[in-house]
Amino acid sequence: MIDPINDIRAVLGEGPVWHAGQLIWIDIEGRRIHVGDASIELPERVGCAWPCVDGRHLICGLESGLAFLDLASGQLEEIADPESEMPTTRFNDGKCDPLGRFWAGTMDMEEKQALGSLYMLDPLGRLTRQWQGVTVSNGLAWDPDGTTLYYIDSPTREVAAFDYDAGGGTLSNRRTAIPIPVGEGFPDGMTIDSEGMLWIALWGGWGVVRYDPRTGERLGKIDLPVEKVTSCCFGGDALDELYITSASIGLDPGSVEVQPLAGAVFKVRTGVAGLPAIPFAGR
Repeated sequence: MIDPINDIRAVLGEGPVWHAGQLIWIDIEGRRIHVGDASIELPERVGCAWPCVDGRHLICGLESGLAFLDLASGQLEEIADPESEMPTTRFNDGKCDPLGRFWAGTMDMEEKQALGSLYMLDPLGRLTRQWQGVTVSNGLAWDPDGTTLYYIDSPTREVAAFDYDAGGGTLSNRRTAIPIPVGEGFPDGMTIDSEGMLWIALWGGWGVVRYDPRTGERLGKIDLPVEKVTSCCFGGDALDELYITSASIGLDPGSVEVQPLAGAVFKVRTGVAGLPAIPFAGR
């Protein structure tokens, strides 16, 4: 059995990232960011939190837009709210590209309409919409050479691939890289390893699957004792440990008895290394 890393059980655990020797992850519905052994409570839902190059701030995607979080004081500093006129959307998953630009997407909080978009914030503070017509913006990963972005809009049941222009930070040539079969859950968060293989968390799928995005071949699965698996990242000194978040939200009492570890963060040694997280270059 795979054991959790601690006794915390999140309502909606998400967005793990390993940086500076510690794990950062969030509980969206619990409105909390966990940084190593500490945690910070926020006044609203937080969909993602990513380290900044100064080491003193996180860049966060919230219900009210993007903001910097001061780790010492817990204070938020607003950056931008590109969907201020859309009260039913919020930011969800986000991370930085190889040049330290921050990418984050929004979602319809009812998960029914394609109201969301994928945005990019450059180090100069310029925010641009890069893709739209998204229902639940989720996993992001760049291949090791930085020329392809893999992206998940969960209800599509697929991982999309884009050609990525690193110089301009723009996308083109969208295509399907990996279709997730009906009955295996919905693709949620994901990460990529040093071999260019994707590790995809399956919401409703009881685990994390590894795929070759160049061929669409499924290479294996990590089975977990929880149904709602949300995201994963590589961490540890050698970046060869996979940290996996999960959720307990929406489980009835009977399901909670069957899944007492729902909402836990798990750690699995994989035998392959991931890539280091690139901090946001604009702070």
